Order: sequence, then C-alpha cells, then structure tokens
Amino acid sequence: MPAHTPQDLVEHALRSSRSDQCVAVVTAGHSANLRWAGNTLTTNGVMHRVGVTVVAFHHRPDGVATASVSGAATTPEQVEQLTAAADGAAARAQVAPDAAPLVEGAAAADWDEPPGETSIAVYADLARGLGDAFRRADASGRVLYGFVDHDVTTTYLGSTTGLRLRHTQPTGHWGCTGKTADLSASAWVGGATRDFADVEAARIDAELERRLAWSARTVELPAGRYDTVLPPAAVADLMIYAYWSASARQAHDGQSVFGRPGGGTRIGDQLSRRPVTLFSDPTPEGYPSIAAAPFTVVGSSGDAASVFDNGYPLRRTDWVRDGVLEALVQTRETAGMTGQPLTPYVDNLVVEVDGASGSVYDLVAGTEHGLLVTCLYYIREVDPQTLLLTGLTRDGVYLVEGGEVTAAVNNFRFNESPVELLDRFTEASATVPSFSREWGDEWPRTATPALRVPDFNMSTVSQAL
Repeated sequence: MPAHTPQDLVEHALRSSRSDQCVAVVTAGHSANLRWAGNTLTTNGVMHRVGVTVVAFHHRPDGVATASVSGAATTPEQVEQLTAAADGAAARAQVAPDAAPLVEGAAAADWDEPPGETSIAVYADLARGLGDAFRRADASGRVLYGFVDHDVTTTYLGSTTGLRLRHTQPTGHWGCTGKTADLSASAWVGGATRDFADVEAARIDAELERRLAWSARTVELPAGRYDTVLPPAAVADLMIYAYWSASARQAHDGQSVFGRPGGGTRIGDQLSRRPVTLFSDPTPEGYPSIAAAPFTVVGSSGDAASVFDNGYPLRRTDWVRDGVLEALVQTRETAGMTGQPLTPYVDNLVVEVDGASGSVYDLVAGTEHGLLVTCLYYIREVDPQTLLLTGLTRDGVYLVEGGEVTAAVNNFRFNESPVELLDRFTEASATVPSFSREWGDEWPRTATPALRVPDFNMSTVSQAL
C-alpha cells in the first residue's frame, strides 16, 4: 500500500478545493494478466494504478459552473495540483446547463476498508489446466493462442455534501483462439468472470476442438439473407451498442432510433412483438457474476451523464419490458426535459426472453438450413435514425443443415439494426452470462440469450479470417 490511502487522497482533495463545492473520486486498481501462444505460456504481469478525478463547482448569480480534471496521483501534493486545476477551470467555465443540487449523504459502512487486490495466483488452477490443454493440442495438430486479464478496481467517492462511498469491482475476461497446424482454420471462445474459479482450460480446449473439426469441410456462400443463429456473444456485441445509444437527450432531439419524428422520445412504444426485456441492475437476481457499482460515478458531463448526479443510488431499470420501450438513460436535466423519471446509466445489461430455454445448440438443432455465427467485430454505426450497424463476422461461421453443423463457410460483412432484430427474431435460448468479442474488454458485464434470426442480412462476402 502507498503511504497515503485512497481515503486520504479524497479527503485532501475536498479540503484543498477553493471552489464552493467539490466531488473527488479515487480509483485504486490491481490487475494481473497471462498470455499464451503456440501452445506455450509466454508472458504474465501485475500492475497497480491510482487515478484521481476532481470535479469543482463554482456558484454564480446566474447558475453553477463546473470543471473536471483527472490524472494519476498518489501524494497530497499531486492531488493539490489536480484540485487547483479543477478550481481554476471551473472559475473560467460557462454555467452548466445540467446544474442540480449535489447528492447528499454520509459515510458508507465500508468506507474505511482498503482497496481490493488480485495477483497472478488467481490463475493457478487455469495455468495447470492450460498445460494439459497444450499437450492435447500438440498431439492433435492444433495451436492455441490466448489472453486472460483479472482486474480489481476499488472506487472511493467523496463530496463536500457528506458523501463517502466505496465500491470494489472485480472484472475478469478470457479469450482463446484455436487454429489448425497449417493456420487454414480458426475458432474462438471467450467469456467474462469475477474470479476465474469458473474457467476451465479443458472445457475451452474441447469447444475449440469441436469448432475446428467443423472446419474440416468448407463451403463458399454468396451474400444474402440467411436463417442465422447468433450465440450470446454476438447478441452482446449488438445489444451493448443499442444500450450505449439509449441517451434520452439524443432521442429527445431526434438524433437516434429512440426519438420520435418531430420531437420527443419513443418511450411507451412497442419495439418488439416478442416478450423481450432489457434491463440493468447493480445486483441482478440470477446473475451475480455481473453485479456492478450501486451508485453513479461520473467524471465529466455528457449527453447521458451529469457530474451533478455523482453518488446517486442505482436500482434496477427496465429499458425494454415485454417489448415496450420503458426508459432511456436520463440525467436530472433530461428527466425534466422529457417528463420521465431519473434513470442513470448502470454498468451492466441483461437481455431476457420470457419462456425461452435451452442453449445455442438447441437453436441449431431446430434450424433446417442456415448459419451459426461465432462473434462479430469492427462494428460501426451507419444510420443513427434506425441504429443500422455494419461489421464483420470472425473466427468461425458455420453451415447448419438438418439441425447439425456440417461445414465452415466464408466470413461476411453484415448490415443490421439491433433494435429491428428485437422484433424479427423467431427463437431464443435461455439467458446466460456472456462476453462481447467487440466490446467485452471495456464492457464485460452482460447476460444475453442466443437468438435465431430468419433473415439476417449478410450484405457482402468478407475475406477476413
């Protein structure tokens, strides 16, 4: 531990601020990673970091001006530099349109506890299992490449209105790519975890072996609309982007798929005829592995976040319930603008379909002729009014015939809207914790089902592997 605790740094920032009000956020992070390539463990590392954000509020007759400054800081002197910079910037800033009274409160029961930690020992069981997997892969002509990361970040938030809040967030993710010895075929599996106790190298290797066996036969297919099974990872790839696009301000201003033509939001509209629900919850029942911070932490204001809402307690928010758009991401400013409740961003997302059961392979078994996708990547927005996205398939697209996977096919570029898919899917599996290949490194807390879409738009053939 450094000489000055995160709590010390928070208190020093609040004491040294010359502004009328102040919020200080200190994050203490510990991370450990492990990498392998060519069926051999290659590198590992452990890192420590401390970050400080100071938000200064300068009151004027015509309103409140605010400014935020962030940086690495481990001493009171370094904190003072950040605080002075925030004070000066707030004094020069224009009045904030999102100004509201700061959240008030007291010290949480765990405020005085030290930051959480991790170490390379978190991989002890996994590393032993990888040794066995490497031997099996060598014997069968397969090559494994992968990376795992475990991070424990503890956030300390204090304010001049009395808030003293603490949250420890363990976050882990893993990904492994398997290739044939001649590198002609590739397959990927990945996932998220809180502590790696649920990650088994043997299961990872077995799944990669199965997918590479599917690639023994290859078929070239043209672009077109295909009956497509999207696994939970690919559903997470798409639905995370939909959640990130759910800003009430952008919708109210007519700049997103959730805005009504002529102004206002589509809250209350039926987005899907399916019994689908999208929600976020700091402590989601049934999905403890994706628990998230129970209060708002905002470094700077934007379309969907306000520094004035720092410390606001979070609870379950249904964004879509039984196919109806129930809420958008709101600050107190946009809540007043739209006449809706304050529903801040929560750092996880669950997608459920009422009555759905089984797994992705149950959906495959019910598909007479179609495709099974592994994951998506290089996703970009084409049209915000429909949330049309484009991107590529990656590391395995497979042909399904008579309910069985019979071959690997070429990759595609797709053009689809996740909002439209909510109304077009025909079958869903049970919801399980998932990991987005595209966004999971920065946003790993999702639980999603697999979806079967009868007319998924594979717009062009891609030469990507």
